[in-house]
Amino acid sequence: MFYKEDGNFIILKIKAQPQSHKSQICGLYGEDAIKVKISAPAVEGAANKELIKFLSKRFKVAKSDITLLSGQSSKIKSIKLPKSQKLQEFIKEIESGR
Repeated sequence: MFYKEDGNFIILKIKAQPQSHKSQICGLYGEDAIKVKISAPAVEGAANKELIKFLSKRFKVAKSDITLLSGQSSKIKSIKLPKSQKLQEFIKEIESGR
């Protein structure tokens, strides 16, 4: 499962691919993660900052409300976001496309 509910939050498991042409969500990565391409390089936390900025815009939540739980220096990350309508719609869309 690529996400887990935690009260008013959702924890997403993400496979990040830094140094891409543009930041975008590519879909499921296996059964238990979402693949996200990030335009920033994986140096000095730039990719993590870009990932948080991208998710903030995509799911209409404040950057300060997004927490990187694990994977600071790994391509597999756990990210905690507040439930938003955009995020819940995204989860339904991914689940219906399986």
